[in-house]
Amino acid sequence: MPRSVSRNSIVSVLRALGRTYDWTALNRLSEKRRSPFRTLIATILSQRTRDEITYEAARRLFARFRTPEKLARARKSEILPLIRACGFYRVKADTIRRVARLLVERHGGRVPETMDELTALPGVGRKTAGCVLVYGFAKDAIPVDTHVHRISNRLGWLRTKTPGETEITLQKIVPRRFWQRVNDLLVSHGRTVCRPIGPRCGACSVERWCAKAGVGN
Repeated sequence: MPRSVSRNSIVSVLRALGRTYDWTALNRLSEKRRSPFRTLIATILSQRTRDEITYEAARRLFARFRTPEKLARARKSEILPLIRACGFYRVKADTIRRVARLLVERHGGRVPETMDELTALPGVGRKTAGCVLVYGFAKDAIPVDTHVHRISNRLGWLRTKTPGETEITLQKIVPRRFWQRVNDLLVSHGRTVCRPIGPRCGACSVERWCAKAGVGN
């Protein structure tokens, strides 16, 4: 962590963002009743897909196939119309069927609760696994995607080159009680204000704490 950045300023940023943004689609899917299975499948569907499209596609899918057992038995032709709006929907249809089958065959129809077991599933990297831990199990983790990686560096919290490095560093500098909110808040901020190109600094609720690293370069 750069010397000029304190834990207090990190907490101030997260609290300010918490007053600004609502839960994303992944959290809406699990806020009333946490479902690790639904969170896992929805996170796979969400890759390169907007939140609102993910939410509707997942809602249609789970209306037909509510459990790993039912999804494992589903035909690809039954799944495709339900998730067609998602990017790479044909590949994702194959992936979620394989995941469902492995959940049934290896885990008794349950979603595993560790990073290592989750990342052993097809189509599941550390970011997806982290989302399952946070949104599905309410466990402490910091899923890092391009938004989290970019904004953490832009704020001046760290200087890292890869999402993996960012995840490790954030776990060291962010108080653990905030881990479950980091992904949701920074992703929301990155999509609306702190954009990759042309960030809307004048509309930013955390500008006073931002180093603006790389902005304008």
